Amino acid sequence: MKKRRFTSDFKLQCVLDILSGRKIPAQICRENNVSESALYRWRQQFVERAPKIFENGSSVISAEVQRISDLERLVGKLTLELEASKKLLSYFAPR
Repeated sequence: MKKRRFTSDFKLQCVLDILSGRKIPAQICRENNVSESALYRWRQQFVERAPKIFENGSSVISAEVQRISDLERLVGKLTLELEASKKLLSYFAPR
């Protein structure tokens, strides 16, 4: 038996219908030929992930800022090492 794939928009609409009280779960399942277990799983996923919508994203931004800072430090260190290597090479190079 082939598994059906539902779009995220379809899942969202089904969950919103339940949460708003427009339709009862049995009605949604019947109209859309969806199992109740799938419908309740979608609702659970929605409820679990909903608080993340209101996060300001600072953890993602701070991780990116931290990564950029680390890379800038690395570029600075490598630049200093390159300059030092060039100076040493100029002292030992035959004239």
